[in-house]
Amino acid sequence: MTSLRRVAVTAALALVLPLPIAAAAPALAAGSPTSAAAPAAAAFAASLPRPTGPYAVGRDLLHLVDRNRQDPWVPSAGARELMVSMYYPARAGSGGPAPYMSTEEARLLLAMKAPGGGIAPEEVAAVGTWARAGARSAAGRFPLVLLSPGFTFPRAAFTSIAEDLASRGYVVALIDHTYESSGVTFPDGRTLACAICDQPPQGGPAAIAESRAKDASFVIDRLTSDESPWARAHLIDHRRIGMAGHSIGGDAAALTMAADRRVRAGVNMDGTFFAPVPAGGLDGRPFLLFGAGSDEAPGMDPSWDEAWSRLDGWKRRLTVAGAEHGTFSDLLLLARAAGLPATPGAIDPGRGLAITRTYLGAFFDQQLKGKPQPLLDGPSPDQPEVTVQLP
Repeated sequence: MTSLRRVAVTAALALVLPLPIAAAAPALAAGSPTSAAAPAAAAFAASLPRPTGPYAVGRDLLHLVDRNRQDPWVPSAGARELMVSMYYPARAGSGGPAPYMSTEEARLLLAMKAPGGGIAPEEVAAVGTWARAGARSAAGRFPLVLLSPGFTFPRAAFTSIAEDLASRGYVVALIDHTYESSGVTFPDGRTLACAICDQPPQGGPAAIAESRAKDASFVIDRLTSDESPWARAHLIDHRRIGMAGHSIGGDAAALTMAADRRVRAGVNMDGTFFAPVPAGGLDGRPFLLFGAGSDEAPGMDPSWDEAWSRLDGWKRRLTVAGAEHGTFSDLLLLARAAGLPATPGAIDPGRGLAITRTYLGAFFDQQLKGKPQPLLDGPSPDQPEVTVQLP
């Protein structure tokens, strides 16, 4: 099982989106030579791919509290709290290293997704990134892109995408949806684990997507407020806002657009539409369907076929041959660093991330910056794995 869609069919939401670090390795017989060498802690070392844009990348951490909304999953926790990683175009040579995640976040991630895998939390927390914490910002105003992770995925798993977009000239708000990821650490030292991973919430996956749409609009409210808590809010061009999401986060991107006209363009990366695109479309705003060929090619996912028919603006449906659900995140790259075997026929993790970053960058460059991108208009000899469906 690699997607929330398949788990919904079996009514086992708790098993959704297994981390490739655990899923990539086949079951091993006890006492086999391979199993004896399975612990990979000593060998694990991973760095993310270099961003492709002209800017250096800065990162700030932002703690937001929605005083007008009770947490939907743990009401006793009080107001809805979110952690957001803010990536932005920066000046080279400033700031300090930005950690991949906290050690406790890494411990919870491994406990949920790769128990007994022999990888130390400290090593996952130390994955090499390119962003610099507190770096001086570049001059100018830039489009804002919100990123919503897949269910159970911590926001750090989409660092490669966030860094690359920032290097291309975007402010990126990478949101951790509290109690929906393996774990999230707050400035006061609390680390909150997933509260709904073992028990589907009332309303099922659609309720998760709907809650995330509220999270996203709240983040936009705070970032664009005259009293924004982010010291670099002046970097954001309020007229150019987009959103991309992975899995249930992709469904949330469409829901956010349906409810919030400030979001001008959206992307669903390999996520079923449990909450469907409105029958009337998205008021002509552009939307990109971007998924694994085995999951989201025409006829494979009825919710994508329905969404395609309802989208009423610029649209493309891209599918990547050999891609897996985790291809659109850092996690398969970490699995390779751990020395685990790949799924037969799967695309190389580095290549999959390169394709993901290339097409996301092209989409937002065209839709938020007004730069035409021929790459989006048909097959490309440089991207032979990608099938492009036009309206």
